[in-house]
Amino acid sequence: MLTLTRPRAPRPEPVDHHRWMPTLMSSCVVVVVAMVAAINLSLPQLARSELHPSSTQLLWIVDAYILVFGCLLIPAGGLGDRVGRKGVLLTGLAVFAGGCFVAAAAPNVTTLLAGRVISGLGAALVMPATLSLLLQVTPPERRGGAIATWTAATGAAGALGNLGGGLILQWLPWQGLFLVVAPLAVALGVLVAVISPRGLRENATTDLLGTGLLTGSVFAFLFAIIEGPENGWLSLLVVSSFGSAAALLITFVVYATKAEHPLLDPRMFRVRALRTGSVGVFAVFFGLFALFFVNSQYLQYAKGYAPLATGVAILPLPIAMFAASKRSMKLVTTFGARQVVGSGMLLLGAGILALSFADAATPYLPYALALTAVAVGMGLSVPKLSTDIVTSLPATRSGLGSGLNSAVREIGAAVGIAVVGTVLSSQFAQHLPGDLRGGHASPAQTLRAASDLGAQVHAQAVRAFTDAMATGFRVIGLAVLVAAAIVLHGLRTRAEGAASK
Repeated sequence: MLTLTRPRAPRPEPVDHHRWMPTLMSSCVVVVVAMVAAINLSLPQLARSELHPSSTQLLWIVDAYILVFGCLLIPAGGLGDRVGRKGVLLTGLAVFAGGCFVAAAAPNVTTLLAGRVISGLGAALVMPATLSLLLQVTPPERRGGAIATWTAATGAAGALGNLGGGLILQWLPWQGLFLVVAPLAVALGVLVAVISPRGLRENATTDLLGTGLLTGSVFAFLFAIIEGPENGWLSLLVVSSFGSAAALLITFVVYATKAEHPLLDPRMFRVRALRTGSVGVFAVFFGLFALFFVNSQYLQYAKGYAPLATGVAILPLPIAMFAASKRSMKLVTTFGARQVVGSGMLLLGAGILALSFADAATPYLPYALALTAVAVGMGLSVPKLSTDIVTSLPATRSGLGSGLNSAVREIGAAVGIAVVGTVLSSQFAQHLPGDLRGGHASPAQTLRAASDLGAQVHAQAVRAFTDAMATGFRVIGLAVLVAAAIVLHGLRTRAEGAASK
């Protein structure tokens, strides 16, 4: 007797969540890094708001987030290694969203700064965990490409923050920026909970004392730079802040060389690849985010662009940056690291110097070409430099490696913003017509007062702004070129050492 059985339906193939990991991890990075740039676009609105921030307070509104973000990245990477990277990433997205809600509801500058600090803490938890989780699911032979994709996302995030911020601020007040970004972070948290694997755990340390010493040193240094123009460079407050920064840094180095499990062992920088990569990444983001801080103000104050037009005008930057980043590692294989990285950093510095010649009458095409040079320079140089930092440490310390890589980026960005903001503020005050000098009003407040005094006075005030911008860009551009020379020397020494083996 024959028994007929119904054939079983084939089981559906399991969903390969790992193939979504590069997109998901890059998206998390884009959200937290984009806020570094997007806030710059809101500065004119913030300056005209009921909060009435001074020029110095505007600098702190931008830098408070970056300072906490940058200084806590290394311990956050270690925390992810220790307790699990997925849990740290989910916590970071939640804290970041909470800080955005606090900032949106801020009735004064102090509360806004508190919200920015909370968001910076969340961002610090997010960034190293994304790269560590991505490397965990990527085969060794494809890790270079994964790092390049992640790097492209971090670089393009700044420019995308300008574009997205422009879309939001075109129709919403400055609070809308935070109220749109916070739900995005929550949605990404849901996707991470579903898609991301559990992160591996390693025996890592969080080193609270080392974290405090390093964070205190960077804070004191930035405080001195930002407060210098208002309080005087030789004032007791500023001089003591510089002294405190140096003392805390020396204490950190002494402590870290003797501690059993330090946050960051300074002796790691004996590895030439790690040292050269760190200098290069710091310099690139020093220049890039100094540009972001000034650029959105230039387009709105001098060119008269609306927020959306400002974001669209910057589009050549993320497009060129992403294209160059995707091809940079292949170019390194073909032409060598020194040629590709060196060319990139020289392009970056030259592009920033070219922007120093822009004024209210500059056509869009030369402006866009200079932006493209900056973008291609960043895209060519950073993937290789970041890869050198991350791969210079053992695989078991990937959280520390990605945390160090990200910390160097964000601290570079914070210092770049502080330096260019300080130069801009002091030079702007010096170039203003007599009726507008005095006080510490922001450029937006000063330009609004100038417009009340007539078209001629307003034109003089705009000219004062572009002159100050030119000085700031020249300082930043020259600093990037000096760093490029240091990086080229480090890469040449490495190449010579490899050739002699």
